[in-house]
Amino acid sequence: MISADAARNVVGIIGNVISFGLFLSPVPTFYRICKAKDVEEFKADPYLATLLNCMLWVFYGIPIVHPNSILVVTINGIGLVIEAAYLIIFFIYSDNKKRKRAFAVLAVEIVFMVIVVVSVLLTAHTHEKRSMIVGILCVIFGAMMYASPLTVMGNVIKTKSVEYMPFFLSLVSFLNGVCWTAYALIRFDLYVTIPNALGAFFGAVQLILYACYYKSTPKKEKNVELPTVVSGNVRGGAGGNVSVTVER
Repeated sequence: MISADAARNVVGIIGNVISFGLFLSPVPTFYRICKAKDVEEFKADPYLATLLNCMLWVFYGIPIVHPNSILVVTINGIGLVIEAAYLIIFFIYSDNKKRKRAFAVLAVEIVFMVIVVVSVLLTAHTHEKRSMIVGILCVIFGAMMYASPLTVMGNVIKTKSVEYMPFFLSLVSFLNGVCWTAYALIRFDLYVTIPNALGAFFGAVQLILYACYYKSTPKKEKNVELPTVVSGNVRGGAGGNVSVTVER
C-alpha cells in the first residue's frame, strides 16, 4: 500500500505541473506586448500580486519555517521567476507613469517581505509559530487572489455571456485548487488548505456559470469575401466579390 508521504509527493508533483501551466497562461498577452512594443491598456497589478504571493509561499515552504514542503517551494520559486520576467517586459514597454507606479508597488512589496522575513526569524523561534505567522499571510493574500474572478463572474451573470471567462482557464484553476487541497489534506496543512479550497470552489462556480450561459453567449460574426464565379456564356457579366456573414 502506498504511504501517505508518497501519495502526497505524487499529488504535489501533479500540482506543480498544473500550476506551471497557470503561470504560463499570460504568455500570449506578453507576446502581444512585445510585438506591439507597448503595454496598451494592460496593467501590472495581477503580476505584482502574484509575485508577492509567490514570495510568501516560498518563504512559508523553506525548512526553517515549515519543513517537508519542498514542492510548495519549487512551484512558487518557478512562479517567482516567471512573474519577474513578465514585470521586466512590462517595465520595458510601459510609459513613465505606469512604470513609476509599478516600481512603487514593487518596492513596497520588497520592503514588506524584508519586514516579514526579519520579524519572523527574530521573534518566532519554533516551526509552529513561524508556520502560523507566514501561513496566515499566505491565506490572506492567496484568498484575495483566488477571489479576484468574482468580478468576472458577476459580469457573466449580468451579461449572460461567458465571452470574457475562458473555459480552459476556469477548468485549470479548478483542477489546481482541487490538487493542492488534496495535497494539503494528506498531511493536514490548514494554511495550504484554505486558499486552495477557495480556489477549487470558485473554479467550480465558474464552470457551472459556463455551463449555464455558454448557449446564451452571442456568437461572433466574421465577414468573409468570396469571389463570384462568372459563367463563360453570360454576356455583360463581371467578376466581383460577395460578402457573406459567417458565424463562428
